Amino acid sequence: MDTTTLRNSLNPIKRLKEEFVSNLTGSSMIEIAALSTIIPILVLLRHSFNSSNVIGMSLRAVLDHTAANASLKKSDGLVIRSKSLKRYLAAIAVDFLIIVIPTLLFFTVLADWSCLCAILLVLLLLLLIAAKGMLNHSPTRESGNQSLRANISSFRVVVMITTCLCILAVDFRIFPRRYAKTETYGTSLMDLGVGSFVLANSLVSRQARNVSSTIYSSDNYFWCRLSRYQYWLIYGLNTYLLSNQRGSDIISQNKEGLFSIFGYWSIYLIGVQLGNSLFFGKNSSATLGSKRRARIIVWILALFFWMTTLLLDSYVERVSRRMCNLAYVTLVLAQNLQVLAILMLSGYVAGNETSVLEEALNSNLLAAFLLANLLTGLVNLSVDTLSTSSITALLILLVYAFILSIAMGLANFNGIRLKFW
Repeated sequence: MDTTTLRNSLNPIKRLKEEFVSNLTGSSMIEIAALSTIIPILVLLRHSFNSSNVIGMSLRAVLDHTAANASLKKSDGLVIRSKSLKRYLAAIAVDFLIIVIPTLLFFTVLADWSCLCAILLVLLLLLLIAAKGMLNHSPTRESGNQSLRANISSFRVVVMITTCLCILAVDFRIFPRRYAKTETYGTSLMDLGVGSFVLANSLVSRQARNVSSTIYSSDNYFWCRLSRYQYWLIYGLNTYLLSNQRGSDIISQNKEGLFSIFGYWSIYLIGVQLGNSLFFGKNSSATLGSKRRARIIVWILALFFWMTTLLLDSYVERVSRRMCNLAYVTLVLAQNLQVLAILMLSGYVAGNETSVLEEALNSNLLAAFLLANLLTGLVNLSVDTLSTSSITALLILLVYAFILSIAMGLANFNGIRLKFW
């Protein structure tokens, strides 16, 4: 009996888990686009039910109120918070019901109906927009630059919600295998996780706010290097990176991670450029016109990158997360800009106030990610996820998501903001 056979026989659960995540080919881009439509629309639907109707006065309204009344800034704010804890938790619960639970269901039991549900939600969103138009509502000047940044915050929260749900759901059989990370080439929901995280943070990075930084202002800087990297991939580097043969040197042992830096660095630079030019640079201002301009540009870019991805995937090289090739970079940009573009329609939906859960998560994004990983580890140590029934798995995921939501809500309600830098 050789060493590998002996190891597999001694640890069958580990072997089953390795087989569970091996040889996966991903899903279609249409399904990815459908999921990227569903989640931001759920957030907009929550915005249409004004949070202040649930908690009496939202946290942001409380802060604005106390700031306007300096004499009550310390005492009044604390009193209002302490008296409205039940309403605040009720608002978190409503946000959980409207945003988190449907998202979790679309990642699991409703996965086969994602395209149909996306179409229905788009129609519902259009009805809401039309209803607001019939009521003669229109975006005001207060929804200028502040609202643009609120859209980015909502986008980052959507990325975090998706990430936190997937990192545990992927361990259960209820989570479709086509959504898990692919082996070599292919497109999946989890393949986009790291790229989305990089882009979401680059949009609000210090470099995006620094208009004088020349290295990030060159439009050709990242594309030239990314094109050169793609050229290397086509002419032999891809064979080396996807090969199972590894040498003893540090480069060979970490070849995918080292070379994929070219792709992820390009995503970061593009995000910095977009954040600077659309949201923080000298061309952006707190006017209604600037928001309309930004919205149009984001929609055009989203469509452009989707078309570019289809062409690259068909005629140059298929999307590959492991190599972070050009097609993967454009797919990350297309998918994330689509989410951001939909969220930027918030001005056309009545009652477009940020939900309490969004405010809570946005205040502690890193803490939410760390807590999600901690809870995921505890679940995996306590439960044999592969043999768990679908009903039990769904229940575990719901409890996990609820604990995460409540924890972040309580932290935000008590003014706790965890930062590690």
